[in-house]
Amino acid sequence: MASSSGASSGSTLLPNSGSEENLQLVMDQRKRKRMLSNRESARRSRMRKQKHLDDLMAQVAQLRKENNQILTTINFTTQHYLNIDAENSVLRAQMGELNHRLQSLNEIISYLNASNNVFETEDPQISSESFMNSWNMPYLNQPIMASAEMFQY
Repeated sequence: MASSSGASSGSTLLPNSGSEENLQLVMDQRKRKRMLSNRESARRSRMRKQKHLDDLMAQVAQLRKENNQILTTINFTTQHYLNIDAENSVLRAQMGELNHRLQSLNEIISYLNASNNVFETEDPQISSESFMNSWNMPYLNQPIMASAEMFQY
């Protein structure tokens, strides 16, 4: 370039034509280089964007999978809770019934203990003591004790 600009400066017919052509060539080369660089940059940008989109899609798939697992676990746990709650209701009802029976038996024992001295039979051979022994209840006058803790696992 320096030689052509020096030669053109000595020439009076075409003082700037060589340097303008060289300048235009340099400008065109820079423009092409910039266009190629911009194309490459746009291609890299599209690749980054596509990779980011692929990563997000993979993350969505993973989160959906985890969400389904959590929902399955919640459904299983809910069903298990409902089963346990139903079993608890049955056990509470049974405990109430057993407590009612226990109370009735204790009332019978109290009545029998209170009437033990008054108990009479039609047959003089059978006394109240022999009648009680025929039941094989050696501890008849002791109340039956129970608590809710006895019915828990």
